[in-house]
Amino acid sequence: MKKFFLFFVLVGCFTSCELPEIIEPKVLNGEALGTYYSMTYFDEEHLDISMAIDSTFNAINASMSTYIKDSDISKMNRGKRIQADHMFVENFVASKKIHDLTNGYFDPTVGILVNYYGFGPQKMNLEINQRNTDSLMQYVGFDKVNLSEDNYLIKAHDSIFLDFNAIAKGYAVDRLGHLLESYGILNYIIDIGGEIVAKGKNLQREGPWRVGIDRPSEGNDERAYDYVLTLDDKAIATSGNYRKYNEDESGNKFVHTINPKTGKSEKSDVLSASVLASDCMTADAYATAFMSMGFDSSKKILDEIEVDAVLIYVDDNNESQTFVSENLRDFIEKIE
Repeated sequence: MKKFFLFFVLVGCFTSCELPEIIEPKVLNGEALGTYYSMTYFDEEHLDISMAIDSTFNAINASMSTYIKDSDISKMNRGKRIQADHMFVENFVASKKIHDLTNGYFDPTVGILVNYYGFGPQKMNLEINQRNTDSLMQYVGFDKVNLSEDNYLIKAHDSIFLDFNAIAKGYAVDRLGHLLESYGILNYIIDIGGEIVAKGKNLQREGPWRVGIDRPSEGNDERAYDYVLTLDDKAIATSGNYRKYNEDESGNKFVHTINPKTGKSEKSDVLSASVLASDCMTADAYATAFMSMGFDSSKKILDEIEVDAVLIYVDDNNESQTFVSENLRDFIEKIE
C-alpha cells in the first residue's frame, strides 16, 4: 500500500504537480421519529436538501405516528373513517406479507399490548396479569384488519390499535435514500435509530461502507461492537431486548418485544437480531419478528425468505452464540 501511494504522488507531480483533491462527505445529524438520525453522503453539487428531509419526516409522522393525535393512524385507531395515504398503504401491504411469511409473529395490531406494557403513547391503567392479557388478545391479529379497494381501513373491532413503529422507521430510511437519489446522490449511508441503509461507496476511504453490530449488554447505554459488516447496497436493522424495558411497582421487568401469539412481554432465546435486506423496511420488520420467534424458528425461515441475518442467541447451556447467514460470511469480520 505504501509503494502504491508513493507511485501515485510521483505521477501526480510529473503531470500536474498537484495533490489529488480530498473528497469530504456531507454529514447531517438530528432528531426525528423519537430517535436520532444521521446521514453521510457525497454531493458534488453541494445542494441544500434540509427542507426536503424535514418534509419527509413530517409526512411520515402525519401518516403513521401513534404519538401525534392528528396523524392518520391515530384517527384510524380512534375509529375515524379516513382514506389512507400511499405511505400508510405501503406499510400495511408490506406488513401483511411479512405477517404471513412469519406465521403471524410480525403483527402491527400488538399496538394495544404495547400500550398495556407501557411502551406506547397511551398508558393503560390496567394491572398486568393473565386475565387482562387474555382480554386484550381479542383485539390482536392482523387478519382482523383490511384495506378496502379505495384504501379505507376496515377493523373487526373498534378497539384494535395499529402500530407501525416496528416497520415505519425502516421505511423512513428507505424514503430518505430515495430522496437522495432523486437529487443524483448515489453514495450515502443513512442511520435512523440503528436502522441503516448504505448505497454506493465511502468515497473518502475509497471503499465500501462498514457498520458495527451491537453487542447485547443489558443495562449499558454505551454501544460496543463484536462484529463489523460490509454493506454493499444493502439495508440492515437490529432489534434487541437488552436496553429497553419497563418495570412495574412490584419490580417486574417487561421487555419491549411483544409476542403476538401469547400477548406477553417475554424474552426468547434470541438476544439480538440483525437483518440484512434490499430495503430497510423489510429488514426492520423481520428483525422484530425474529426476536419473538426464537432462534430455531428464525433460522428455519431464513432458508425460505430473501433476507440474511446475524442472530446472537443463548444456547441450551445458557451461553451466548452467534449465527451468521452463509451469504454474509465473506462480509463480516469479528473484532478481536
